[in-house]
Amino acid sequence: MKAIKEAWGGLLKPVFVPASIIIFVMIAFSVIYASTAADSFDRLNKAITSGVGWWYILAATGFVLFALYCGLSRVGNIRLGRDDEKPEFGVLSWFAMLFSAGMGIGLVFYGVAEPLSHYVTPPEAGGVAGSTDPAARQAMELTLFHWGLHAWAIYVVVGLGMAYMTYRKGRPLTVRWLLEPLLGRKRIEGPIGHAIDTVAIVGTLFGVATSLGFGVQQISAGLEFLGWVDTSNWFIVALIAVITGIATFSVITGVSKGLKWLSNINMGLAAALALFVLVLGPTLFLMQSWVQNLGGYVQALPELALRTSPFSDDGWAGGWTIFYWGWWMSWAPFVGMFIARISRGRTIREFVFGVLLAPTIVGSLWFTIFGDTGILRQRNDGDLLDADGAVNNNTSLFQVLDGLPIAVLTSVIAIAVIVFFFVTSSDSGSLVIDILATGGELETPKITRVYWAVLQGVAAAVLLLVGGTSSLTALQTMSIATAVPFSIVLALACVSMLKAFRYDVATTPRYLRVTTTPEVGEDEPAASAPPAQRKRVSAGISSTFSGLTPSREGVAPARSDGSVVLAVHEVPTEQLEIHPDTGAVEYSGDNAPVDPLGGEVFDTQEFADSAEGHNQNNSPG
Repeated sequence: MKAIKEAWGGLLKPVFVPASIIIFVMIAFSVIYASTAADSFDRLNKAITSGVGWWYILAATGFVLFALYCGLSRVGNIRLGRDDEKPEFGVLSWFAMLFSAGMGIGLVFYGVAEPLSHYVTPPEAGGVAGSTDPAARQAMELTLFHWGLHAWAIYVVVGLGMAYMTYRKGRPLTVRWLLEPLLGRKRIEGPIGHAIDTVAIVGTLFGVATSLGFGVQQISAGLEFLGWVDTSNWFIVALIAVITGIATFSVITGVSKGLKWLSNINMGLAAALALFVLVLGPTLFLMQSWVQNLGGYVQALPELALRTSPFSDDGWAGGWTIFYWGWWMSWAPFVGMFIARISRGRTIREFVFGVLLAPTIVGSLWFTIFGDTGILRQRNDGDLLDADGAVNNNTSLFQVLDGLPIAVLTSVIAIAVIVFFFVTSSDSGSLVIDILATGGELETPKITRVYWAVLQGVAAAVLLLVGGTSSLTALQTMSIATAVPFSIVLALACVSMLKAFRYDVATTPRYLRVTTTPEVGEDEPAASAPPAQRKRVSAGISSTFSGLTPSREGVAPARSDGSVVLAVHEVPTEQLEIHPDTGAVEYSGDNAPVDPLGGEVFDTQEFADSAEGHNQNNSPG
């Protein structure tokens, strides 16, 4: 694999070429059949929904269970790095970065539109009439369901797998290595591994393109709502070209500090916009709603988690839940790689519950502020629907802002937030795809980053233009379709990771600090001594550390305070041999757990810095 990469200037030819061909073929198909593209996307959307919708729903819920098992079981004690390694970032900084990973164009696009849509047109399977109090409660439950634990559990699978395999086991930072414990190194470095990274690239590109398409739709609609432009196809193309050009400039100049600065400004603007609506909107109503929304989500989650709506034919599941699961799976390599890179040194338990809970809680607050404000506005004034009685996804946010003070300024801020998200998503997405296309190289060629950035813009433009009035369906369908093969990769990754985790739990010792106790007959402490010390003497318990010496098995030398740290391994009964006559117990390594990674060695700096490389370098002999 190294020779192939050297010949292509760092690119991994068996990944870069197939991924590019598949992407071009899919774009060309949309262009060639542009006259019937809208209808074709609609039919494809229905076919995927009816064919694999049940699998998406089952898989997404399975990922939640996987994440909870990893966080609650002994697996949670494993550290993503060396056992003595400390987290690279503090808790508050880490939470802030997790929040930034969760914030995106989608939150701005759907902040008002989704809750309002569920309120006006609830799913048949819910059995609730539209525009009623029960519909309002259900609308927020469904919205938080789509943006809560299920979404972030999908990111946990990829992020946790990447962090574990890279920082603990020293593998390159790509998706393929998540399956090494299941398939072995030889297959992972061969065609199967190339196929896995190819699938990840295609899914990520169209996932990012979907977000960019949403952003362009909302930017153009916002400018038209303000009366500044008349939207046309040429305007959409020009808008995509300009913003993609900004992202490309960022890629070429490599202004990582500038991009970080831009991201921080964007987060500040988004937070200011939410705070503005909260303070100048129905504040008390929103705070009451937030508490109720959290409770309703927790209560509804068990029923929603496996709802496939087999008796409903309204197409709601395909347009919402199944689309979201496909969209999140498409974004999983992108977001997963980011949260993996900021989580080194944390335990799996910290990782799981931080990634699951922090963005879910912040997202619930965001959707409460914008969604419930929109629902209340519709209940009181009834002016947020179009002539057909439907919600306009592109303009609903600006309609809500129009009912508050300084509407023009807040609308401009909202557009700026979307533009910044567009730029940062395109730039970061290009980098992630390039890392996958180079087999895990973190310093990738600038020319290929430009290539992916432009390709994302082209894909978004084509899907918007050929989709016509059904452009939203075109974007949704492409995300759902490209996520089908990657959903299988994710499911296999769960099995693979559990196999590696079980070995790690079985072989990683627990450290105990043990202290001696005074022997019987020792002078009794004075009456002023601590009660615990007097009780220890009276108990008559005696212990010493004679015979225990420091070794690589984990026995530390006794300290001056008489304490010693012991490394304790739990031994399953199948590894014990009991003498039939004496009953003596001996340890047998015949049934010892087998390392699914086979003790492989890599000649890379990331392997040397990992827990695996550190252990091998310090092993006896």
